[in-house]
Amino acid sequence: MLSSLVKEHQAKQAAKRVIQEQKRKECIVAANDLTQALVDHLNVGVAQAYLNQKKLDAEAKLLHQGAINFAKLTQQWLTLVENFSSALKEIGDVENWARSIENDMKIITDTLERAYETTREQPSNTGSSNN
Repeated sequence: MLSSLVKEHQAKQAAKRVIQEQKRKECIVAANDLTQALVDHLNVGVAQAYLNQKKLDAEAKLLHQGAINFAKLTQQWLTLVENFSSALKEIGDVENWARSIENDMKIITDTLERAYETTREQPSNTGSSNN
């Protein structure tokens, strides 16, 4: 009877070990599934962050290129404005030069007219004194 009790106890122990081993394997599978689900969930966020970062990098490159192009255009505009300003300055210088020449010509004309009038009056005075 004692041996039958021991055998029965050993059989129950073996059955419990089998059940425990099954439960341990199920637990390991469940833990692996949970871990995989958590990793997948985190990977979705990481993947989204990576995609967003790629988009930001592309936009930053476009913005940088746009800024470079804008700087080049701005430099061209500044050069054009400086050239225009210089041309206006030259036109102003030419205008002043022309006025100066005009004033000089008026002075010369007035002087020649006076000289002509003076010489015209003198011969008539000298001609009447000779007669």
